[in-house]
Amino acid sequence: MKRVTSLIVIGILSAFLWSTAQPVKSAEMDDRQAMDILQNMARTLAEAKQFSVTLRISYDATQENGQMIEFGAVREIQVKRPDNLRVDLEQSDGDQRILVFDGKQILVYDVTENVYAKAEKVGSVDDAVNYLVGVLKTRLPLARMFRTNFSAELEQLVEEIDYVELNMLTDVPTDHLAVRTRDVDFQIWIAQGKEPLPRRIIIIYKNTKGEPQFRADFSNWNLSAKGVKGPFTFTPPKNAEQIQFIVRNRAEAGIPAQEGGAK
Repeated sequence: MKRVTSLIVIGILSAFLWSTAQPVKSAEMDDRQAMDILQNMARTLAEAKQFSVTLRISYDATQENGQMIEFGAVREIQVKRPDNLRVDLEQSDGDQRILVFDGKQILVYDVTENVYAKAEKVGSVDDAVNYLVGVLKTRLPLARMFRTNFSAELEQLVEEIDYVELNMLTDVPTDHLAVRTRDVDFQIWIAQGKEPLPRRIIIIYKNTKGEPQFRADFSNWNLSAKGVKGPFTFTPPKNAEQIQFIVRNRAEAGIPAQEGGAK
């Protein structure tokens, strides 16, 4: 009897370990349905007249000795289309920064150092994001999610997509997708229901040495006008020093080639 009982216990334990280590891809969703879920999320964000969200992020940075070190940050993001954007950032070392775009200029204030830089830029949130990432080489994680052509970009970038599972461990049921593009692989968890918004994303920069990862958890989503309070103008303290934007190429800055995108 002891031998039989032991075999049963071993069998149950083996099944448990196997199911934990080897999740089975759901057969209920095909690739086209998975793409529809992803595109529905992208359209929801692109069509939103305003939204606010909190991002708790972590990212890997490769050191000179090859070791990968994780750093983190919290970003409070507010978008009010067509021409207002605000990002309040606190890094894991305590440094704080504020980025504000009011349709006429971009201003970045370093709270810790009490310095600021500004650049004249007339246009929409899309224009400001393109200028920040493309010209100023500013780190703006998931920048594509702020732009109104997000859906079209995904259609061009996605090479492979799989539906992993319905995840019940998040604050709301989420569809877990695995996506591959030429430059990155990413997983994304998208809430089911009336607001199909992302709850988590993991990006792997597979063409960058060491394949560093970027991870973000989304919370406090609000697509109502009351949820977007701004302010979208900012006056630095009188004793703050104005400096110039330092434009570095991505390799010098230690930024993966695709950082800032949702690819």
